[in-house]
Amino acid sequence: VAYCSAGFGSYSEAINLPASRLVPIPEGIDFEQAAAVLLKGQTTEYLLQRTFPLEAGHTCLFHAAAGGVGLIFGQWAQALGVEVIGTVGSDDKAELARAHGYRHVINYRTEDVVQRVLDITGGQKLPVVYDGVGKDTFFTSLDCLAMRGLMVSFGNASGAPEPLNLQELANRGSLFITRPTLLSYTADTQELRQSSGDLFDRVLAGDITVEINQRYPLAEVQQAHIDLEGRNTTGSSVLLP
Repeated sequence: VAYCSAGFGSYSEAINLPASRLVPIPEGIDFEQAAAVLLKGQTTEYLLQRTFPLEAGHTCLFHAAAGGVGLIFGQWAQALGVEVIGTVGSDDKAELARAHGYRHVINYRTEDVVQRVLDITGGQKLPVVYDGVGKDTFFTSLDCLAMRGLMVSFGNASGAPEPLNLQELANRGSLFITRPTLLSYTADTQELRQSSGDLFDRVLAGDITVEINQRYPLAEVQQAHIDLEGRNTTGSSVLLP
């Protein structure tokens, strides 16, 4: 079994949890794979299946495309027939994103993200933007949205955005904004296990490849956090007891 949505705590080798917050790991998926994919994969599941249900023919923007959630999101969205635009901070990360489902990749350090989106889409803005970066990308995300588009602000890797004057949403075309969390989308056992089941089905079908690019002993958890905060990781990182 595995878990990823039982609230915040500390790192440990053992934990006592209610059975209702556990999900079964199917045959064909090992513990490292489950640890690497579950949190990021269930986050991806609620983002593209329930926060804004993506379908074939949709085009969307996803920030930090080479991160753990980003790599899973790109693969899953590609399997759905979605055209995904991703942002990255280096050429190496651009190559990684392209290999994981992103048809178009924008280097936010050297390119104007809003203009590149318009170039890619033939002048059209987007129905949805997924932003897990936060402060640094918040208004760029809003500027990429079409009228009545949805801004999905699901993380704050660069810090929390500044307080927003709601007139900013009106000025850009009656935009919508949501701040979803995994705990809210897996609030009961049925939702939790449906989400993990959909994820594991995608992994077993080969639609999603789990990228474990960093492994740290539990004793080196501080270095893991330094690397994550410095945006020096790609794919998933796992701690080993």
